[in-house]
Amino acid sequence: MRAAAPTRPADNTPAIGVVRQFVAEQTIYREGERAAHFVLVIDGLVRSCSTFADGRRFIGAFFSVGDIFGFECQATYEASAEAVCDSTLVFYPARDPVADGAGLGGVPRQVLGSVLGRIAQARGHARLLGRCSASEKLSAFLVQCSQRSKARELVTLEMTRQDIADYLGLTVETVSRCLGQLRRDGMIEFVSARQLKLLDLAALRAASM
Repeated sequence: MRAAAPTRPADNTPAIGVVRQFVAEQTIYREGERAAHFVLVIDGLVRSCSTFADGRRFIGAFFSVGDIFGFECQATYEASAEAVCDSTLVFYPARDPVADGAGLGGVPRQVLGSVLGRIAQARGHARLLGRCSASEKLSAFLVQCSQRSKARELVTLEMTRQDIADYLGLTVETVSRCLGQLRRDGMIEFVSARQLKLLDLAALRAASM
């Protein structure tokens, strides 16, 4: 029996990409592995993370629908990538002619845009980590989430509070305490365990400065 062809998404993703499904918490690639692919997120959420020698975890970035990750200046991945929730990803060969700008119009522009976006995200994360207080960090994080949400005032947190803590350089207890304080201050409202309504975006922006 002939093997089935790789699944393709329903959009205009080029045929050269290989679509793969990942379940929550599944490793996509590990830090130190050969950087053989870059990856497009077409559904779900991915985190980029590293583990220090003492066991502490650092999350450098989250990648959502439309983001491309896995670009490296060296031969190996500098951080691991893991699915935060069930995710659908498209894998492209790192040294394919498409990645170098030859053929299948539209992809090089998207890749370049993603690289520039990754640089901007890294700068933004550095500024976020440089904020003085835990409350400022969390407020800035929620503002960032709102900017990526279709409904600016409604934010769904696919990541856990531990993920948020590792991303912001805080403890999970501090994240929970700050969320509680923002709720008491009337800036946010818990719709569910993972969904927040941002009641006062202007106040959150002010609190993040």
